[in-house]
Amino acid sequence: MLVKVFGSAVFGVEATTITVEVNIDKGIGYHLVGLPDNAIKESSYRIAAALKNNGYAMPGKKITINMAPADLRKEGSAYDLTLTIGILVASGQINAEDVDKYIIMGELSLDGSLQPIRGALPIAIKAKEEGFKGFFLPKQNVKEAAIVAGLDVYGVENVQEVIDFLEGKGTLEPTTIDTRAEFYKTLDFPEFDFSDVKGQESIKRCMEIAAAGGHNIILIGPPGAGKTMLAKRLPSILPPMTLREALETTKIHSVAGKLKEVGLMNQRPFRSPHHTISNVALVGGGSYPQPGEISMAHNGVLFLDELPEFKRDVLEVMRQPLEDREVTISRAKFTVTYPSSFMLVASMNPSPSGFFNDPDSPQTSSPHEMQRYLSKISGPLLDRIDIHIEVTPVPFDKLSEDQKAESSVDIRKRVTAAREIQTERFEQMENIHYNAQMNTKHIREYCALDDVSKQLLKTAMERLNLSARAYDRILKVARTIADLDAAPIVVSSHIAEAIQYRSLDRDGWLG
Repeated sequence: MLVKVFGSAVFGVEATTITVEVNIDKGIGYHLVGLPDNAIKESSYRIAAALKNNGYAMPGKKITINMAPADLRKEGSAYDLTLTIGILVASGQINAEDVDKYIIMGELSLDGSLQPIRGALPIAIKAKEEGFKGFFLPKQNVKEAAIVAGLDVYGVENVQEVIDFLEGKGTLEPTTIDTRAEFYKTLDFPEFDFSDVKGQESIKRCMEIAAAGGHNIILIGPPGAGKTMLAKRLPSILPPMTLREALETTKIHSVAGKLKEVGLMNQRPFRSPHHTISNVALVGGGSYPQPGEISMAHNGVLFLDELPEFKRDVLEVMRQPLEDREVTISRAKFTVTYPSSFMLVASMNPSPSGFFNDPDSPQTSSPHEMQRYLSKISGPLLDRIDIHIEVTPVPFDKLSEDQKAESSVDIRKRVTAAREIQTERFEQMENIHYNAQMNTKHIREYCALDDVSKQLLKTAMERLNLSARAYDRILKVARTIADLDAAPIVVSSHIAEAIQYRSLDRDGWLG
């Protein structure tokens, strides 16, 4: 008897429906074809034990299973449940006429219980697109899949629940989630708040500008100046995610298997990888490509603490994703693209000892040591960072003040107002939502300068020997400062402030 059941494979952040054809005939043997990997080939042992422990049996006949399309590589243990139901229906042990109306996915334990899978959200989106009635999957993944309206999503704990439902012996209630209600559950009291930061008013201003325009920022200062403390508080002033951004972000975390019984993600991600990270872990990849840290930080913040400690080749692979806001991983047989539109926040000491030009410091670094330390960060990478700011240690009288600083909620209101101006400005453009995403054409259109501003920028360019890319960065930052002031045009005061935020371009820093 030949039976067709349906599963799904995830490539990048998109799913492809897989037709599992099970044929049982005279003879003995178990043949699994259609480019399965080792985890799928081993499934026969898990299936045999699970069936026996639930009162069923592996048919002692010739079982041929084809996973179509046969030229597409299938991987992982999530097809266990698909194969099990196919075998039971094909061998006549259960009667399930509607089995072809459902997508069935789940990893089996030997007792028939189910383990979580990856990529439940993209699979559910594809199932709805292709007109499937419902989706069976492990209970741990049900919240992420239930985000998709118009599809019956059943979270099950063991194989018996699926069998009873398909035979009409038991009932399962589909899980439903009010996506909008889930999305609007925002935290007005963030764990890390800017009100905890004493002093550092100029740095907070920088952070506000960076958040308002989505600009990359680097903080340079001695140990203990508060660089990490400030960076950790940046997500608390970012504007709330839009529903589209929340779905995109949830999809990536679903593919990486990082959601852990969470529905829709409504908080922007904050990723802080250790400096020993490899290229593949940062940008994504592997023999079966998985999203890296830059994709996990999509629509959020990627924080690289002690930037010069990262291997130079690791930093260099970030250059293209920073510009294109996506990363493409190519393999011999296929190519996947992951979105990676993130805000880069980096911090570094100004010298190996951490105390640059500090007369009170007992530790000093020679010019050669300084040059070697700073040369780990290439000029092209620094060019892609819009704001460079020096962080100085907070004096004692500021630290001991009882007065509370401005809270993150208040700063976020100003940031959100500036973002709304940008959203309106770029309404007709598909891939541009805030100032940092503008290309040269948009900069010329929205950052037109008067003669005074042009002269000011020309002088700065000549004195600081800035590149053409740095010129564009200054104009983008100036446009954001103007948006925070609700000013329709960029004026010389906005340009002057933006020029201040290019510390590393000044003499005495990089040679």
